Amino acid sequence: MSTIVAVQKNGKAVIAADSLTTFGDLRMGVPYDASSDKIQNYGHGTDAGYFGIVGSAAHALVMESVLKDKKVKIDFSDRMAVFETFRKLHPVLKDKYFLKTKDEDDDPYEATHIDALICNPNGIFGIYSLREVSQYARFWAIGSGSEYALGAMFALYDRLKSPEDIARAGVEAGCEFNTASSLPLTMYTVDLKKS
Repeated sequence: MSTIVAVQKNGKAVIAADSLTTFGDLRMGVPYDASSDKIQNYGHGTDAGYFGIVGSAAHALVMESVLKDKKVKIDFSDRMAVFETFRKLHPVLKDKYFLKTKDEDDDPYEATHIDALICNPNGIFGIYSLREVSQYARFWAIGSGSEYALGAMFALYDRLKSPEDIARAGVEAGCEFNTASSLPLTMYTVDLKKS
């Protein structure tokens, strides 16, 4: 899977990810993958930000297409805007990209099967399979290396000033202890809007 982290501190928000793609037991590292960056940018100017996704490798290509489609309105400015964007995006994913929505019979809603972190001047957000959205005040991680990343970032958040250093430690911990994550990492930083 992956290790993707987001951190906000001292007026900056950072998103970082490992670069390994796996297909079951098959590992495709940076030397073999011309598109190893798991983080995509979206928007322009004050609406610009970054989006990192875990799960099926197909999700990245689908979201790259969606984020570039001028007919699809993307608004990741706050928690409710992220929710509304994915609510409106769900039928597009089903009709245009053939998303299979069959999941567990006891799930209350059709799943998108997408877990992602968003980093932009408004903060850091997580979106999950049933379109649950969280906004984080400090940091978060997703993917198979997330537990290690969360532990590392928790241990260092109050000790380090730089959100980049905290994010780096999170991804490095995920890569050290999770077999589906590997270095090098990619990282992007934005200035947070002053509240």
